[in-house]
Amino acid sequence: MYRIKPLYFIPILLLVFNACTESSRSPKPEKHSSSSVAQTHLQGKCMGTIYNIKYQSDSKENFQAAIDQLLLDIENEVSTYIDTSTISKINKPVKSFPLSGDIYPSSSTETKDLHFRRNYKIALDVFNETDGYFDPTVMPLVNYWGFGYTGKKTLTKVDSNKVSELLPLIGFQNFEVIFADGEYVLFKKDKDIKLDFSACAKGYGVDEVCNFLNEKGIKDFYVDIGGEVRAQGTNPHKRPWSIGINTPKENAGLGDFETIVGLKNKAMATSGNYRNYYEIEGVKYAHTINPKTGFPEKNTLLSATILADKCIIADAYATASMVMGVDKAMELIEKLDKIEAFLIYSDEKGEMKTKFTKGFSEILSR
Repeated sequence: MYRIKPLYFIPILLLVFNACTESSRSPKPEKHSSSSVAQTHLQGKCMGTIYNIKYQSDSKENFQAAIDQLLLDIENEVSTYIDTSTISKINKPVKSFPLSGDIYPSSSTETKDLHFRRNYKIALDVFNETDGYFDPTVMPLVNYWGFGYTGKKTLTKVDSNKVSELLPLIGFQNFEVIFADGEYVLFKKDKDIKLDFSACAKGYGVDEVCNFLNEKGIKDFYVDIGGEVRAQGTNPHKRPWSIGINTPKENAGLGDFETIVGLKNKAMATSGNYRNYYEIEGVKYAHTINPKTGFPEKNTLLSATILADKCIIADAYATASMVMGVDKAMELIEKLDKIEAFLIYSDEKGEMKTKFTKGFSEILSR
């Protein structure tokens, strides 16, 4: 189902407002003629990609170390590339795993494996809302197709029998959280069932950094982790943050944009298949795996950009949309509250077309 690159996927959204032009991990505050407030730019590595953060504050305080630690704490719970992470322990051939609290973390004061439990809860909600098109249990298939944590490999021959053997392991219904004898336990119906939060954890990381900045009293910022973005307030020019949606072509440069939007107090994530794929006997196999068929999804949808209040939601629905295709995705998004979509697809002539919800047109007009 999912875009895999050493934890996650190649960035698709680029921040036009000079987001990726600076490389210093010890940024200096910037002054702008339109504002007397200093802007700080932080850049670093996390989740197999890079992050870019800009914020404006009077204090000029640099939060790099605290943010790095926060993101590391998240990875130590949800990264399949860290053997000792919570999710890696669950993915071992065991049928049960004790949790420190309920999957509804708001009802628990226990902070142990809190990041895992939050991701699990959101992933389960989106699984149910999308009728299983978003399914974090697809990891065995992702590994088989060579896009998972077992290492990227190109299949020389597709074994449909092997795919059929793996399909019974797929489905969030194969997990169950039970409270018994004073503790919560996560049960798997089969010891080989595995979880993968790569389609929502980057978005979750964005949200957690935003929460951190809000707690520090910062009102104007954007946070970008590998192309998943959330912006609050305005940029130093008192305008919404400008975000470019990449042109979904194999030969398109990272600076080639299909359109640019103005983002303010919203999160946005994009998913696409046009960069991460390989060919077998002339047939392209991309990293978006359909959990219902077990095969890489093939439809006319080239990229899906989702707008939501939280980045983890935008992240998850962007992936689900790629699996569902244009019509099903648009039908679902239009029914959901506070979620908008911008879809780029190929028509019967092979030409790129766009389709978007009414709410998305508002940020296009900025």
